[in-house]
Amino acid sequence: MSRPQVEFIQYQSIKPELIGGSVKGLSQRVISQDSELGDLARILEFEPGTDTSSNGVQVHDYWEEIYIIDGSVIDLTLNKEFTKGMVASRPPGMEHGPWKSLEGCTMFEVRYYKK
Repeated sequence: MSRPQVEFIQYQSIKPELIGGSVKGLSQRVISQDSELGDLARILEFEPGTDTSSNGVQVHDYWEEIYIIDGSVIDLTLNKEFTKGMVASRPPGMEHGPWKSLEGCTMFEVRYYKK
């Protein structure tokens, strides 16, 4: 099995990892990851005031499914705020971001590659 088994736990018990780069206040708690395929399930956390403008607009080669657990983010390109309870499904090549979170935001994210 390339991904670990995890029975129900509090996600806060997973150690947060700062996400590298120039953005401060962005961290993740990886639930599972397949290092061979690149698939990933994680909790993504924005501290209040986090701004990802320095990363620019994002485009990637994997599918991404997002659920906002708490808080909100503003897509600075669209000038639109997305809030708790909202979902997104982004196919490879879809442009999105950069983001700013005034109050902080917690998201559940799944990334996977389709062949």
